[in-house]
Amino acid sequence: MSITTGRRLDDMTNATTTSPTTTTTGLLAGKVAFVTGAGRGIGAAAARLFAREGARVLLAARTETQLKAVTEEIRAAGGTADYIRCDLAEPAGVQAAVDRTVELYGRLDVAFNNAATIQQPGPIDQLPESDFDYVYAINLKGPWLAMNAEIAAIRATAGTGAIVNTSSVGSWGANPSLPAYGAVKRALNSLTASAAVTYAPEGIRVNAIAPGTTLTEMIDEWEAVSPGIVDQLNAQTPLGRAADPHEVAEAAAWLLSDRASYVTGTVLRVDGGMQA
Repeated sequence: MSITTGRRLDDMTNATTTSPTTTTTGLLAGKVAFVTGAGRGIGAAAARLFAREGARVLLAARTETQLKAVTEEIRAAGGTADYIRCDLAEPAGVQAAVDRTVELYGRLDVAFNNAATIQQPGPIDQLPESDFDYVYAINLKGPWLAMNAEIAAIRATAGTGAIVNTSSVGSWGANPSLPAYGAVKRALNSLTASAAVTYAPEGIRVNAIAPGTTLTEMIDEWEAVSPGIVDQLNAQTPLGRAADPHEVAEAAAWLLSDRASYVTGTVLRVDGGMQA
């Protein structure tokens, strides 16, 4: 019995032996990127990476000295970057930062909402109400404010684009050490999914990343009040170590790029297998 495939054998051979076309174009070439929490940690690593991948970047955070240092580093490496001081707890400041991006670069294509704060570790009944309110303001209301401004800017300029929010592996399951932090990060997952479904018809993708243990100042603060916590977390991680911030930034860059064009509404775990 013979089977006709509709393709000649030599065509199939050529298809399997011909190397794909390669390109040196950056992952975010030609795009304008807005990054919050860009003065340190994952945000700073992302700003550097996005610039290396061809984006023009506006960095936003609360500490101007950190922002200036990262911006100058990007420029020294040949990238295009500027910065604006911004506190995510201040709605007018968030809007002004996004407006500044469009003013400088003429458009907004992608945004990485990475700024966050951590709570004092401990059980629910020992967390002051004011601390809970602050965690909520920065880690949930802040991204909500930012997305509102970013979506409007993308609509008005680039037309289509992508947004990535920083969640956490602590958003899944119980989080007795960081209950408020875990709760608002879980809410951020829901907000991300809702935005993804709402704006997908307009060509605006919305995703989140959920880092595991990452070597940032935030984890240093936790280690300072809970000695040994990093070792405990690493013991729960199949890869056996914490991530470097640039490893997490790589995931955000991919989700923001056109190579993730069919990905929206997902929370991508970047956790060394901790939640596998």
